[in-house]
Amino acid sequence: MESYGCTMNFGEGNELAEKMRALGHSPSDSADEADIVVLNTCTVVDITEKKMIERISQLKSGGKEVVVTGCMAKVQTPRITVRLPDSLIIPPGSYDSFSEKIKDRYGTCVPPAAVGAAGTNMDAGTTTIIPIAQGCLGDCTYCITRFARGRLSSYPEHGIADKFVEAIRQGRKEILLTAQDTACYGFDIGTTLPKLIRRLLAVDSEFRIRVGMMNPESLGPILGDLMEVMYDPRVYKFIHVPVQSGSDSVLKRMGRRYTSAQFLEMIAKMRSFHKDITISTDLITGFPGESDDDHEESMELVRTVSPDVVNVTRFSARPCTEAMTMDDQVHGRISKERSRELTTLRHSEAEDRNKEFIGRTVRVLVTEKGKKGTMIARTGNYKQVIISGDIALGTFADAEITDCTSTHLIGKMK
Repeated sequence: MESYGCTMNFGEGNELAEKMRALGHSPSDSADEADIVVLNTCTVVDITEKKMIERISQLKSGGKEVVVTGCMAKVQTPRITVRLPDSLIIPPGSYDSFSEKIKDRYGTCVPPAAVGAAGTNMDAGTTTIIPIAQGCLGDCTYCITRFARGRLSSYPEHGIADKFVEAIRQGRKEILLTAQDTACYGFDIGTTLPKLIRRLLAVDSEFRIRVGMMNPESLGPILGDLMEVMYDPRVYKFIHVPVQSGSDSVLKRMGRRYTSAQFLEMIAKMRSFHKDITISTDLITGFPGESDDDHEESMELVRTVSPDVVNVTRFSARPCTEAMTMDDQVHGRISKERSRELTTLRHSEAEDRNKEFIGRTVRVLVTEKGKKGTMIARTGNYKQVIISGDIALGTFADAEITDCTSTHLIGKMK
């Protein structure tokens, strides 16, 4: 199982891998050892699409059976079929029939008795990813994902709750709720994201819930309620809310339905509830028509917000999108330079915010193995802490923050 791209894609990849196991197929440690490779694709930007095509060619030359899933399977089928004319191509909207199609093509089998959870890249250790919806309500002019995923289709609350309970029963401590836009969960089925989270919090156990990316226009109507839910220490005080540009004229061309002032108001409201809430945002640089003044407005927004995380992406024209044919395309050299400026600024702002934690003792959850004898833990506001030593995954402990960089804190166990 190979998944690429967003957390949603990895969550779905885990579920598809489990469906393979349910049919009796044994997971392998690598594609080289596998008979079948499920390639769960991403095509959000051009460089990712090229990586997918290269990977398809590698698997074909290796004589592998390839099942292609993910966004490319929906929006760029011809690019796949020309290279893999006889392969199964199963887009996200057809995942309900995944098991049936796999069974028809490859049958079922009885795996060796010794084969268990090892050997799969499904979410392991202490973390589980739970997709809560498919699609979104946006009409962004640059986005190819909305053509792959369609309009919002929220999953039933009881099904999500069942998966959550099972994850906790299995000993998982960190649950990632994910979707293309988690804030609009339930808008189509008469419920909301805060109501869903409250249902999950009824489970009597110690865990952490991380809410995935939320678009500003969807977050606005539920913001106060969501901030209230975050008073429960089992919900990470973390918000990923992409602004994409600090320029209102660029936001309008992007099809984003808010202004920079409205975004700033939302950030102020979040911090009025939770002073140390972690703010993660995204910026696209070099969008068609973006002027030097527009770029400076994005720089000023970063200075004003001082986000903890900023994902800076250079504009990439995607097939079938309105932005691909817009006038005033920005030269790649200019886009690259603007990206460098934003990246330098965002690291400076993030390091200043992280320095505020030095000397504090914070409650952390150990979630991953790090490099060179370290472990990675998360604070209650989802900041990453690097701690030396061999500590069991899933451990809750107190850690003293001794140093930091722009991307993480450094701590020691108390």
